Amino acid sequence: MTSSPITPPGSSRTRERAAAPAKVSDELERWLGGKGERTLGSLIELFQEKSFALLFVLLLGVPALPLPTGGATHVFEIIAALLALELILGRERIWLPQKWCALELGGSRQQRFLHGLMRMIRRLERLSRPRMRFLFEHRLSSIVFGMLVIAGSAGAFFAPPFTGLDTLPALGVVLLALGVLLEDILVVIVALIVGAAGVVLEIVLGTAAIHGIGSIL
Repeated sequence: MTSSPITPPGSSRTRERAAAPAKVSDELERWLGGKGERTLGSLIELFQEKSFALLFVLLLGVPALPLPTGGATHVFEIIAALLALELILGRERIWLPQKWCALELGGSRQQRFLHGLMRMIRRLERLSRPRMRFLFEHRLSSIVFGMLVIAGSAGAFFAPPFTGLDTLPALGVVLLALGVLLEDILVVIVALIVGAAGVVLEIVLGTAAIHGIGSIL
């Protein structure tokens, strides 16, 4: 198919707008307001290959809150690391046990969390735009994405309990996943800075605590 040698003004922009993918927040809103079943499996089916990034946001969203969790979120971090391993191994679709896929997300608590997530994504969409989209289309990108998620999840997992030091590594993963969802390299860069700062802070404070305890003993 060849294009006309003379392109009417504005027609290319019109085509770009017409071909633009649906916003993540709009898809999530339609799913939340739809009449179909609202299960984890149906959410994965809706977002397909992007469901990896969405689940990383859901799983690391709780430890990313500035609250001491006391290790209660370790199970989320382990699941996130296992899903990231699937991504590294080349799976294009998430595999989860059937029982997990049937998990209902229609409860009031889950709905509040998902609506909060949708509002956060919508705010970020206003500030964000696709940047260097081609970087998100390579197999190598998925491998790097998975490795970074494992690193961030490990940083959150090994943070001392009740210190709140798991917040920044987990927030780094959440922002990274949102950057992948929005295909915005700038958001990804911010995510890497936040996650790296969290891990460095964890190491520095952890080392200082060990030296302090050693000097007392």
